[in-house]
Amino acid sequence: MGKSSTHGLRILITNNTLGGRAGSELYVRDLALALLKQGHYPIAYSTVLGEVAEEMRLATIPVIDDLGALNTAPDLIHGQHHLETMMAALHFPDTPVIYVCHGWSPWEELPPILPNIKRYIAVDDLCRERLLTTKGIKTATVDVHLNFVDLGRFKLRSPRPQKPKTALIFSNYANESVMLEAIRDACRQFGIERIDVAGGGSGKSVANPESILGQYDVVFAKARCALEAMASGCTVIVADYAGLGGLVTTENVAQMRRLNFGARTMQTAWISKETILDQLNKYNSDDAHQVSEWIRNDADMSLAITNWIKLYRDVIANDLLISQDERTTFYATQLDATSNYLRRLAPIIKARGESESSSRQLEAELAVIRATLHQREKEIHEIYISRAWKAINQYRKIRAWLRKIRG
Repeated sequence: MGKSSTHGLRILITNNTLGGRAGSELYVRDLALALLKQGHYPIAYSTVLGEVAEEMRLATIPVIDDLGALNTAPDLIHGQHHLETMMAALHFPDTPVIYVCHGWSPWEELPPILPNIKRYIAVDDLCRERLLTTKGIKTATVDVHLNFVDLGRFKLRSPRPQKPKTALIFSNYANESVMLEAIRDACRQFGIERIDVAGGGSGKSVANPESILGQYDVVFAKARCALEAMASGCTVIVADYAGLGGLVTTENVAQMRRLNFGARTMQTAWISKETILDQLNKYNSDDAHQVSEWIRNDADMSLAITNWIKLYRDVIANDLLISQDERTTFYATQLDATSNYLRRLAPIIKARGESESSSRQLEAELAVIRATLHQREKEIHEIYISRAWKAINQYRKIRAWLRKIRG
């Protein structure tokens, strides 16, 4: 494998999907494009391909949904999401793996445990806590690499007005819900004239957010969306379905960045017209400008990619130092770890099998109930028809009798 410190590296990047334009999908795209520009050879792998996969292919980045398509093992696996990382790590047992955790609660982010996973990286301090509270992960293998922004794409807008006039609700989860109504009502009362929504949840997905963010004075967003908005020079209020994080200021930006402007920051309050108005009343264009400058300095993608490449080379170099005897022991450990993994997976699969069996049984019972009801409805219908005809015939007899009496 091409593991020289002077040659481009073949990096296999895994992800749960490469379909819609969501956080980790776009992270893979941006990371792969940056590696490609620096002379490396990224390959993206997912079992679900789509819009983002096609965008990467157009940029000449190989995208696969079958690991058997790789005729040469990669130098390193940059693993994201549980199942895809496990598949890649087991398919290439000689290849070192770095696992990257992007979320606190989703099952897809469950950290896998295998001997060839050499490092565990969290994108924020909350994800670090997930890694540090997962059995089998050594503390020394855990680190944090915060998310980044491509400053070449997200340019700094012109100075903000002293009084905001435009606002954007920038989220894939935003739809016609109470959250949107509360934000709109607060913005209108504050005097904001234009309030737009962007994101998959509203059916208004934006392929190039860098082309629109500069139009808005205030942006309601979280995580990656919030980061891109700040880098573009917008005043950001962290808010989403999880709750309200509040206005990002020079006083809290460092702390909120360590939490990726995510779930743990959105514990301040529930979203309501009153809580949103309270944050809008803190609007300060000068302070927001300083926040943007700080973010552009701290989240510069070029610096982040340099750190990633350094980590890749360090992990590869350390893996080359493993002796043949150690590798023999490693293979036995790998098989044991795989066995343990299947043991942990077995109850889930069996529970699913039992659930499917129960579902089939319930469907069969439901079919019997439906058939019985249909039969009862038929019988009732026949009884009513019979009674109706009897009543009609009786009525006819009475009319005939009355005519006979009168006649």
